[in-house]
Amino acid sequence: MTRPIAGLSLLLPALALLSSLLLYGCSRALPPEHTLVIGQVAEPRSLDPHVTTALNDFRILVNLYQGLVRYRPGTLEPMPELAESWTLSEDALVYDFKLRAGVRFHDGTPFDAEAVRFNFERMLDAEHPMHATGPFPLAFFFQHVQRIEVLDALTIRFVLDAPFAPFLSNLAYPTGLMVSPSAVRRHIAEFGRHPCGTGPFRFVDWQSGRRVTLERFAGYQGAPALTKRLIFRPITDPMTRVAELMAGGIDLALELSPDNVAAFHARPGFQVLEATGPHLWFLILNTRDGPLADVRVRRALDLAIDRTSLVRDVLRNTAERAQGPIPRAFQWAFDPALPAAVQDRDQARALLAAAGYPAGLKLHFLVPRGGSGMLAPLAMATAIQGDLARVGIDAAIESYEWNAYLARVNAGLDTNADMAAMAWMTNDPDTLPYLALRCAAWPQQGGFNSGYYCNPRVDELIERARQTAQRDQRARLYHALARQVQQDIPWIVVASWRQNLVAQQRVRGLRLEPSFFLRLDQAWKQGLDE
Repeated sequence: MTRPIAGLSLLLPALALLSSLLLYGCSRALPPEHTLVIGQVAEPRSLDPHVTTALNDFRILVNLYQGLVRYRPGTLEPMPELAESWTLSEDALVYDFKLRAGVRFHDGTPFDAEAVRFNFERMLDAEHPMHATGPFPLAFFFQHVQRIEVLDALTIRFVLDAPFAPFLSNLAYPTGLMVSPSAVRRHIAEFGRHPCGTGPFRFVDWQSGRRVTLERFAGYQGAPALTKRLIFRPITDPMTRVAELMAGGIDLALELSPDNVAAFHARPGFQVLEATGPHLWFLILNTRDGPLADVRVRRALDLAIDRTSLVRDVLRNTAERAQGPIPRAFQWAFDPALPAAVQDRDQARALLAAAGYPAGLKLHFLVPRGGSGMLAPLAMATAIQGDLARVGIDAAIESYEWNAYLARVNAGLDTNADMAAMAWMTNDPDTLPYLALRCAAWPQQGGFNSGYYCNPRVDELIERARQTAQRDQRARLYHALARQVQQDIPWIVVASWRQNLVAQQRVRGLRLEPSFFLRLDQAWKQGLDE
């Protein structure tokens, strides 16, 4: 039986909103030819790449900054960027990077080995004079860096205290992007509002609630950007993004709802790009407090949810079913033999009765109203609520705007919250388990294990995998990890998103990457006269 889809029709609500905008004079002028206007899901939290963890922010950052390495287009494999090359010692403890000559930050200061050392010591050294400009929630990506040595102006050495397989991949993540030391010293805690990198675009302004503006950087060492200006507009309401796109007020929109994506596929004048990446949409379960501290209740929830219907009817096949903590996009690490969850309401009711809830129970379900990678969260939550009701579970939904939601959930689920919707895009199979499944990753310890799950066996597997250089050996460890997590059910893993972007037909050079980043330096509008 298929589910009813809330908001199935794109045209009527979007056109009604568009008519209202025109009637009351609230429509915006069309973007000029040399400017690309991007409709995003939320206001950035920060434009300091070492501080933020949000994909919404990353899409801006990769146009402002560069790292020592980046992901090769179309892959998650590292390739040189600000580093020309690198070497690794036989014991896998020493990385030497040869830097590109002549690179300058947007403020005119040189990029060199001293700048690289500043960037990493700022995050890793509590005694560094700029360490207080944090916090740096993903600094653990580089926790095995024992020391950083400047060998000469264009050679930097990283000495690790243990082999660390994800090191290069982590350098390609936004946490490894290079910021201007002089700009950090000048703006201190406000650097995130005054970003300065070496990328193809430089920062112009940030008008809160309205826009972030970047313009082409004339001193960029690579191929110059093909458009002069980028404007990122926070448009939290998805139907407003649709109306703005249809009216031409924005050139491209990110993360439209599944029904809108389906409608734009058939609408002339627009293009739809979709690509699956290393994404997971899942429910964090409170394993420490309340009914879900009992694994039988967690398993009952897992059996109650119809993932096939969620993907087909709610998400309109803009995602694919997922299982386990390792996204399928990491083909070498994903276990294809991991059993897929099967809905079984009778068994779910029996487990609830065995756990002492023969008449059912009530749960408190936290959900964002939007957010990067969150896959129509209210529609998903409502459908899940219906599935749970069919086995006697009354899940009361409480929703928040995205940034407020992150602040609450990242602080940990308390006795007033039993479960929360969450989505992660990751760069390596190590990232999400290390960040959100270890015993030492509880929020009070600086991690994102908001459900307080703890299994020493899982901790051991995570640690062994991140220190194993051989990919096939790492893969076996991740297979064992996925099986253990599937038994314990700290999360209910539902789907992996096919990221989407809808753009005006005349925008050219757009490409979606498996990293989910959005590089726009080679995008332009057909008919551009400069």
